[in-house]
Amino acid sequence: MPEMGEPMKNLMSSVYGGIDPEIPDAVRHFIEEITFAAAEDILPALRGSLTEDWMALPVWARNLAFRLACLQRPDDLELLREAAADLRCFGPDWDEEADALKARAARLEPGRGSVEDPTDRQNP
Repeated sequence: MPEMGEPMKNLMSSVYGGIDPEIPDAVRHFIEEITFAAAEDILPALRGSLTEDWMALPVWARNLAFRLACLQRPDDLELLREAAADLRCFGPDWDEEADALKARAARLEPGRGSVEDPTDRQNP
């Protein structure tokens, strides 16, 4: 995963460097809405969009939606696996993140250890 400094500098220079990026209103509105949305609102909308037309939602938007939902529900095994499977569809760029989500879900599974200590040997 690259450092965030460079992408932020690129964004700043494109927005404030005299270049008009022409960000569509729909994109801007989506980012503003999803930034503070609850997982309970994100997931039904995301799943509905994917059911309606699996390829219509841009990869960056679905990654952002899954990421924000996973951050709000870090112990939701099904969500972690769902997000990992979705990332795999657009790899190999996202394979490491997908592997990490699957590993986290496996550690969370009852009797498999804990997220805080993945080397926990008490629960083989």
